Amino acid sequence: MPRFGSSGIRGLANVEVTPDLALQVGQVVGELYGAAIVGRDPRTSGPMLASALFAGILSAGSDATDAGMVSTPTLARGASEYACGVVITASHNPAPYNGIKLWNPDGMAFDETQQAEIESALDAARFRSVSWDKVGRLLARDDLIPRHMDEVLRDVGTAKLKVVVDCGCGATSTITPFLLRKMGCEVLAIHAQPDGHFPGREPEPTEENLSLLKATVRDVGADLGIAHDGDGDRMVAVDRDGTFVGGDALLAIFAKREVKRDLVVPVDASMVLEDLLPKAKVWRTRVGDVYVASELKRRGADFGGEPSGTWIFPKVSYCPDGVYAAARLVSMVAERPLASMRKEIPDYPMIRGAFAYEKSKRAAIEARVDAALRGLGADVSTVDGWRLQYEDGWALVRFSGTEPKIRVLAESRDAARAKAIYSTVLSSAQGAAT
Repeated sequence: MPRFGSSGIRGLANVEVTPDLALQVGQVVGELYGAAIVGRDPRTSGPMLASALFAGILSAGSDATDAGMVSTPTLARGASEYACGVVITASHNPAPYNGIKLWNPDGMAFDETQQAEIESALDAARFRSVSWDKVGRLLARDDLIPRHMDEVLRDVGTAKLKVVVDCGCGATSTITPFLLRKMGCEVLAIHAQPDGHFPGREPEPTEENLSLLKATVRDVGADLGIAHDGDGDRMVAVDRDGTFVGGDALLAIFAKREVKRDLVVPVDASMVLEDLLPKAKVWRTRVGDVYVASELKRRGADFGGEPSGTWIFPKVSYCPDGVYAAARLVSMVAERPLASMRKEIPDYPMIRGAFAYEKSKRAAIEARVDAALRGLGADVSTVDGWRLQYEDGWALVRFSGTEPKIRVLAESRDAARAKAIYSTVLSSAQGAAT
């Protein structure tokens, strides 16, 4: 069974993502690529997996550098000086999960070809171990965070806002509040103690998980609220009234600012983008930042992002950088309130949901779902899952790349029609999957 999903290797820590697996990935990375820099988020299993990964890299004769607990975009920027970078993280997944994600020196996650190369080496289970006098060195660095902040500050400048930052007890506790203060903001940080149990809220920055942020922004009279996931590759926001501004709206807001010619988004992004950017080409990819980044690079596009809250600014990095995105949004809100920018984005009704499936039966379920959805009378695209295009809306059914779930969403310019599309597609997919 493939180990890599849409966001690297990910699964239950010490069950699916084990020290043995981390050791083997380290051996392969050390042999195929060479010197690597390694960071992690605050998950309780992080030091265990990082130690095993270090051992693997060193045993292959390559040096390994420990960056400690840093955000994913911080580590990805630091990878520019190494053969590759590795982050031990499960990003937005709950505390019991962990994972391994690999980064190229240009900040782009390992693509499918690179992942397949590592999969093949792991399947072959032939790992090169060097002699005792050729074992690599374990080094350490503590300068990646200030370097990341300095690079962002040079690009975004200053802004004097009152901002509440919800770090979700994750890795951005080490950087975003400090960065925004350096920009000139008055910052109140909540859930800012790194804790792998994520006691404040679940790591995924969905609206239902951000009630404290919304209330705090209102109570202290802040101009803006910022929220991250566990490792900092995601960023969403709350306006001064405490209203959640999620990924779909932020994607349109950033796109209006950044895009002149080409925009890259996954298949689950809103059709509002084509309406807002009539002179630009909107390229759609599979869901996952690596696919967006690959297409950005291939097209030389201006900007890419995902409704999940990941933003890629190719002029600075091909890594989704929630920290940089937070600073960019702050600089934009210093010019105009977020609510004002949000009002310029048409609000097309979109319904999202998911249901669990039995992972061991995926192949059979996939065939039944395919047959059921093709019988609904829509134009079907299979770039990622099944995208059903109707004259007045669309729907998407796809297997999650990180969890044993099938995700379903539907959108139309009309609320009743969006509900009708969603109900029809959900019923068909769920019936075929049981």
